[in-house]
Amino acid sequence: MWLAACTGRRHTSTVANAAFSSYFFHNGQWLASKSTAPSRPQLLRLNQPVSPRVPTAAFKKVEISSPSQLLGIYAQLSKPHLSILVCLTAMGGVALSPLPTTVPTLLSTAIGTALCASSANALNMLQEVPFDAQMARTRSRPLVRKAISPLHATIFAVATGVAGPALLWTMVNPTTAILGLSNIVLYAGIYTWMKRKSIWNTWVGAIVGAIPPAMGWTACGGQLFPSISSFPLFLPEFLPSSPVDISVLDSPLAPFVLPMLLFSWQFPHFNSLSYFVRGSYAQAGYRMLSVLDPRKNALVALRHALLLTSICSILVPLSGLTTWAFAFTSLPPNLVCVQAAWKWWQQGGEKQARVVFRHSLWYLPLILGLMMVHKQGVDWLQWIGVREKKKETVDTNLSLNAVNARS
Repeated sequence: MWLAACTGRRHTSTVANAAFSSYFFHNGQWLASKSTAPSRPQLLRLNQPVSPRVPTAAFKKVEISSPSQLLGIYAQLSKPHLSILVCLTAMGGVALSPLPTTVPTLLSTAIGTALCASSANALNMLQEVPFDAQMARTRSRPLVRKAISPLHATIFAVATGVAGPALLWTMVNPTTAILGLSNIVLYAGIYTWMKRKSIWNTWVGAIVGAIPPAMGWTACGGQLFPSISSFPLFLPEFLPSSPVDISVLDSPLAPFVLPMLLFSWQFPHFNSLSYFVRGSYAQAGYRMLSVLDPRKNALVALRHALLLTSICSILVPLSGLTTWAFAFTSLPPNLVCVQAAWKWWQQGGEKQARVVFRHSLWYLPLILGLMMVHKQGVDWLQWIGVREKKKETVDTNLSLNAVNARS
């Protein structure tokens, strides 16, 4: 009795579903049948998937990408804005080094660093296709919109990942090549994996951003760990104990102050960016501090804004990379950024986060430019010919020439 009732209900449901599904078929199929209820063979046919007969002309032919289009796709896989920033910070390490460099070394460092960054970014995209498809800001990436196949993108990532370190190894030095390879592993491996596991992914990403300036320093022949027993510091000139005869290369701080600057800069920059796109990160399942604890996210940005002020006002001049004038000229932009980060932490609004982000965009090029203006041992007025050399320097050169002539 119960079985019969269930069977009846099932038949009624099937008939109802069939009646509903009939709206999606051509009415001509009912002309041969006069009964109101579909027969069992008709029900079986309705449950089978129907392949519509579409003419071949209705399909769009997939076009092969032209060389220019393919280069554009490669550029998108490389995340051009991020790769350009990596190259500029690496060149900052070259520019601030007291050691001379050659044009081939300079070009090889720039190209090798760009290839390493391209490989890391492409490998990152390959792993995040399902998550990029869920976020509005990343839905137009090449792998998401299927502008390039995963196999093709993998070949590009492997080729650039091999070519970059190989170029740095042969044309620059092994230390720079190892740093470039480690950046690929950190970004495409550890950082990408940690984005869905722990909020500490941001700190790993900051290390990735701090390595390129160290690559620029080592590309010129500078050592990461100078082999000296003392710890010389470039104190202000008005102090009687300030060193006179030491070189910037003797300072253990010199190789690290620029990476420290880039490390701390990324927190006001990225934390503010991640705050006003936190909805996308939450939708894709990324464990970001801006999603899990927005107030602490702003606090971390404020801490590093204060740390940037200390790095510029104390550590950079102490390292000898710049004169102590940099401590004063870099103070106004640092105070502007600290004030913006303080307001964001106090008020916690998206408007304040956008202000911090905009400040971070002009802050880095301005600070790097000021470091070049106040570079230790460089007189730019004399370099461009506006100011003549000091008389003591000229007399010294004349004396040395006379000694050489006698000998």
